[in-house]
Amino acid sequence: MTPNVFQAAIQSQLDGVRTGLTQLHSALLDVKDIQSSLADVSKDWRQSINTIENLKDVKDAAVQHSQLASAVENLKNIFSVPEIVAETRQLIEQAELLQAHRKLMDLECSRDDLMYDQYRMDSKNTSDMNLISVLFGDVRGLSDELAKQLWMVLQRSMVTVRRDPTMLVSVVRIIEREEKIDRRMVDRQKQTAFIPPGRPKRWKNKMFEVLEGTVGTRIESTQAVTREADKMWLVRLLEITRKYVLDDLLVVKNLMVQCFPPHYNTFNRFFCLYHNAVSYRIKELSAEDLEANEIVSLLTWVLNTYQSVEMMGHPELQSECDINQLEPLLPQTVVDHLLGKYVKTFTSNITGWLRKALETDKKDWKKETEPEADQDGYYQTTLPAIVFQMFEQNLQVAAQIDGDFKEQVLKLCLKQMNTFLMRYREEVVVYKEEHLRDRQLPQYYVQYMIAIINNCQTFKESINSLKRKYSESSEPTDSDAAIERTLNEVAKEGCQFLLDEVFLDLEHHLNELLTRKWLTGSHAVDTICVTVEDYFNDFNKIKKPFCQEMTSEALRRVVVEYIKAVMQKRITFKNADERREGAERMIKEADQFKFLFGKLAAGEDTTDFVVPSLPLLKCSS
Repeated sequence: MTPNVFQAAIQSQLDGVRTGLTQLHSALLDVKDIQSSLADVSKDWRQSINTIENLKDVKDAAVQHSQLASAVENLKNIFSVPEIVAETRQLIEQAELLQAHRKLMDLECSRDDLMYDQYRMDSKNTSDMNLISVLFGDVRGLSDELAKQLWMVLQRSMVTVRRDPTMLVSVVRIIEREEKIDRRMVDRQKQTAFIPPGRPKRWKNKMFEVLEGTVGTRIESTQAVTREADKMWLVRLLEITRKYVLDDLLVVKNLMVQCFPPHYNTFNRFFCLYHNAVSYRIKELSAEDLEANEIVSLLTWVLNTYQSVEMMGHPELQSECDINQLEPLLPQTVVDHLLGKYVKTFTSNITGWLRKALETDKKDWKKETEPEADQDGYYQTTLPAIVFQMFEQNLQVAAQIDGDFKEQVLKLCLKQMNTFLMRYREEVVVYKEEHLRDRQLPQYYVQYMIAIINNCQTFKESINSLKRKYSESSEPTDSDAAIERTLNEVAKEGCQFLLDEVFLDLEHHLNELLTRKWLTGSHAVDTICVTVEDYFNDFNKIKKPFCQEMTSEALRRVVVEYIKAVMQKRITFKNADERREGAERMIKEADQFKFLFGKLAAGEDTTDFVVPSLPLLKCSS
């Protein structure tokens, strides 16, 4: 580095130091000036304390002047309070609610300002506060009168919104004004601890309470009749409720929402009000001593109708709400209780119905006319139709509730059916025994026994039909097997009873088989064939497969009678000619029976059948 450059650098640093020292000296002088000024201020402040204390009277006079100025400003309102109260009351009576509320606000504002000024001046001076309250004593009552009119309009809101929606809009505007005043007064209270009398009014909350009560009254008013006056009272009540709720919600959607501010969420609010009111009413109904059909009507309405397109799920309402968000009308425990009560009542009722049906059928068995025949000519009674009409009706009702309950009722029906069939079997046995005591009675015993046998087949077909229609499962149950077994036993025993009837008539002739009289020319077999033929002409009215089984059983019994005659050794042949004649006669009779029972087994008409005479029969040796 050259000497000149070094010298210039040293000089630059020295200049910087000189500048800094100059600035520090200047700052020191400024600090001393400020310190001196602060000392002067402090001296002046100490000297002015007494002067400030002497100005307290001036301050109080200023406050009093302000209050007097406010009082003078409100003198006009104070002196005109009675007149304004009268005008406001008249406007309320004329239903000019907005104008009435404007005057009411002016009165309340004057009162509240005077009270606030008095409170600021002397919060403990209750006498002046009471004086102001007396001067504005009618204002509080006027507010209550206006509120009463508002609530009346809201109570008739469904009618008002159709006839004069501007009235409803006015009511809402008044309530909104009061809400703003409430908020302002509450905010001031937080700062000053002063709140005017009657504040906050909370008219908005009261409005929603009135609307809730109106909806509740609307739902409660749907019951026009009682059970004593009309057995269908509950069905009518539920239908009226459905119609009222749907109509009202459509009015809310199309008209009411336009009268309330959007932030009220008017439709959803009304939707919930109606839901809660209906739920409360349904719970009341569920607690009553309902009959079985009433329980079904109630649960069908609750579980199906309520959320269907006929009510809360109506297409015009779906865009405004989600019915899936609704709470159930009835708790599941209540639903289960009602279902259990229905099942218990239904079990008791159906037992009585089946007993009465059987008693009626038993009376028919003793009629002096033949039983009715179906379109195919088979004898029958009305018992299966009556029983399954009862089952069908109750299953249709159960299906309206839900699928699980339908299956439960079907199982109950089948269980009761099995018990009923066991009783049916017992009564058929009693019927047969009574007949045996006097075989002339009943006159149409055979025909009604045939009808009883046919009923078993009808019962089977009807049960299968019910299961196909009302059961989702194709698996057989214990009840199915028991019913099938009991029906087969009833039919089998009925067939046996009929054959007993036949063979009682043939007893004398069967005893002649393989006797000396039989060998010397008895016509016992001819009589047997004619008698069997005559009975089986009636037995043709028995449905398959029972008719074929009876034919086989009749032939078996005839064979048994021959075997029994052989085993009893009723005849002793004296010579070879008698033995040959006996053999030929047995072969001929075998052909006769083969011919007869062959035609019977084939189901051919034997009306014109004639037993071949002895000379026409050929026999082998």
